Amino acid sequence: MKNRIRELRKSSKLSQEEVAKRCNVSRQTINAIENDKYDPTLQLAFNLASVLNTTVDELFINENS
Repeated sequence: MKNRIRELRKSSKLSQEEVAKRCNVSRQTINAIENDKYDPTLQLAFNLASVLNTTVDELFINENS
């Protein structure tokens, strides 16, 4: 499972810091998620989807499809 958070964040012209503030987490958390070092909780995934104006399904890509 890959995520599209970096791609969607950049297309929205948001910094990691801005996304982090809007999701009430640290910038390091956003960085770790973008680099596949940390899997977000379901609540954080919904928050990220809201901030990035998309759905949770659109945030994550099944690489085996």
